[in-house]
Amino acid sequence: MELLNDMALFVEVVKAKGFRSAAEALGMPNSTLSRRISGLEKAIGLRLLHRTTRRIELTEAGQIYFERCKRIVDEARLAHEQLGEMLAQPSGVLRASLPVDFAVTYLAPLIAEFAELYPGITFDFDLTPRRVDLVSEPFDVAIRIGELADSQLIARPLASLTPYVYASPVYLKRCGVPGEPEALARHECLGILRAGAWHLSDGQRSATVPVAGRFNLNSVGMIRRLATLDRGVILMPEEIVADEVASGRLQRILPDWYGTPTNVYAITETRLLPAKTQRFIEFLRERLARRA
Repeated sequence: MELLNDMALFVEVVKAKGFRSAAEALGMPNSTLSRRISGLEKAIGLRLLHRTTRRIELTEAGQIYFERCKRIVDEARLAHEQLGEMLAQPSGVLRASLPVDFAVTYLAPLIAEFAELYPGITFDFDLTPRRVDLVSEPFDVAIRIGELADSQLIARPLASLTPYVYASPVYLKRCGVPGEPEALARHECLGILRAGAWHLSDGQRSATVPVAGRFNLNSVGMIRRLATLDRGVILMPEEIVADEVASGRLQRILPDWYGTPTNVYAITETRLLPAKTQRFIEFLRERLARRA
């Protein structure tokens, strides 16, 4: 790379017909430019320029070298421009692992917008509950919610989701509307993997409420569905239940209280990402921050 840079400097000196004019155009000290060209001559073992106090002249070898350097530098600049165009419109298959309910409920319209922006990208999504192995499996990125296990993977924060308390109108009519967090202990609460307690806050006070119910599941979608079927109270980010709230199948209760925020991450195996993956992560971060 340094040799190519020195070749480009040599071309500029010849075009400017002198070190001073070239140095001014390049925005670098005249002495530095002269030293770089002298170093180039030593590196290739050829005298390229005759230097006088008033001007420079190409040697015979310098003329041949200049023509070849100009062709190489021009080709390199063209390749750089083409690379920039390719990065501006990345292409290829984007393989991503996504959390099922969050992807279907919340990410789907964002992914549709991203696909519209980058028509050269095709998509291969895995929405199974399993945690894919980014090292041994051919995934570009995984979107994950919640605490991450210690690993050598690269985690880029995308957003923070705050959970609120919801129940169906029918359930609330049958069992009553809790007025304080402590009242949840007397309700059917639908939890993930036997959470045991919900930690709530209103910004000034906090409450740890023991919760129990007939259902304990490891599926956010199933918990949400059971809540719409009047089976109990849930603590869930509003992004996950937005459709149910909009349709009236669920309503928010204890409106001043919220649970512990949960982080959303983009996980990759390396920091050196292809353009398609970089654009996808940047797009999600920008859109999720806008909705926060």
